[in-house]
Amino acid sequence: MTERIADAITGVSPNHDAGSTPAAPGRTAPADGTAVGGPALEYRPGRWIANWDAENKAQWESLGRGIARRNLNWSIFAEFLGFVVWQLWSIVVVQLPSAGFRFSTNEIFWLISMPSLVGATLRIPYTFMVPRFGGRNWTIVSALLLLIPSTGLALCVGNPGTPFGVMLLVAALAGFGGGNFASSMANITFFYPAREKGWALGLNAAGGNLGAAVAQLAVPIAVTLLAAGAVNLPVAGLMWIPLILLAAFGAWKYMDNLTSAKGDVAGSLAAVKEPHLWIMALLYIGTFGSFIGFAGVFPKLIKDYFPTFSSIGVGTVALSLAFLGPLVGSLARPFGGRMADRLGGARMTVTAFAAMAVITLTMVWTLPLANFWLFLTLFLALFTASGFGNGATYRMIPVIFALHSRAARSGASTVATQRLASSALGLISAIGAYGGFVIPQVLNASNTASGSYTPAFYGFVAAYLVMLAVCWACYLRPAARHGKGHV
Repeated sequence: MTERIADAITGVSPNHDAGSTPAAPGRTAPADGTAVGGPALEYRPGRWIANWDAENKAQWESLGRGIARRNLNWSIFAEFLGFVVWQLWSIVVVQLPSAGFRFSTNEIFWLISMPSLVGATLRIPYTFMVPRFGGRNWTIVSALLLLIPSTGLALCVGNPGTPFGVMLLVAALAGFGGGNFASSMANITFFYPAREKGWALGLNAAGGNLGAAVAQLAVPIAVTLLAAGAVNLPVAGLMWIPLILLAAFGAWKYMDNLTSAKGDVAGSLAAVKEPHLWIMALLYIGTFGSFIGFAGVFPKLIKDYFPTFSSIGVGTVALSLAFLGPLVGSLARPFGGRMADRLGGARMTVTAFAAMAVITLTMVWTLPLANFWLFLTLFLALFTASGFGNGATYRMIPVIFALHSRAARSGASTVATQRLASSALGLISAIGAYGGFVIPQVLNASNTASGSYTPAFYGFVAAYLVMLAVCWACYLRPAARHGKGHV
């Protein structure tokens, strides 16, 4: 009985011991029905699993679901920490003046945006790391890489004499956290059958996105806790090191590599030639790019517009309400995907862009009222709309490539179009993440040129309307119900 309880907690099958290789090389799983329609699972040294077939219902129901869930749980935890590290500089920069740093507004925006630039770029090679090294192995490596920017941040912010160039380099290293999303999503997609893949990937993405919210909640509290009215900025990096080590240990002990996880460079090259990839990448910059971009600048905007609300004292600690933005955006993402399943991704994406444009305009027009709570409410609505759009846009991609890609129109098989869609998802997620760099830089340029962020917000409204028109013209206007659902 105690063994069953332990198995339920860890998700480890009795046939797959968590602390060692489950079976000797070449030994197969017992004939318990998992081999129906295909060979039984074979456990190899280094926690490699051969003969994995999530579409084999007998294998899935007997052993596969538990193994997949266990890998998903640790993948979410590792990706969550990746988002935490990715967003650390956006929180720390607003505390730099009180710690004795004297950086210009332009330099502050570069510290905010550099992690997104590097993280978006790393998403492309990270997509191919899982097939090359194994999902478990790469999760260990990618988690341990987070120790570098975390430790580097602690060292830099502890010395007000740290040159800006060094600070910028360490901020760039935080991009390791942004790359984790691509490898994590690529890994989990191999574990789940098509009928459950959307929900699993949605949980994985939402769990990761929540890292931005938790970081923005926890860091201001931690750096002021027992600091006697000052700030202890090195804690912002050091506090995550035990959790990073735990994630790496958990991946080593409980996760698995799949021999069936194969790279698809050819599929990526084919996807790049598809016009739909670039259209969807534009739309994803508008949805996810807005989410991650505004998550990065929200603490800075609150401090610039409403400095008295930048840090709210609660006892001996300081609290920033900026965490509410990425929190509601993360929670809205699964609902965007679910509504897209019911009503069509294109329709929900158009709705999201319309809402984002209206909310942004309303926020700009009400700024003269100098009402913080109205500003906060409207920005939370903007985060909600962008998160909703994330889920809806992401859901569109496999349907579009299955029905409207050049490969689909030329009569390619379902397997071929699925490979194309899988490659497109990775590339689109990478391109969309560049929004995290673009939004802070546009705001910085606007402030430098005019002394105000307002022109930048009008530019965002115009961009949302253009993206709305593109989505409507390309997918909603000609849309009709297909056998696989609305686009």
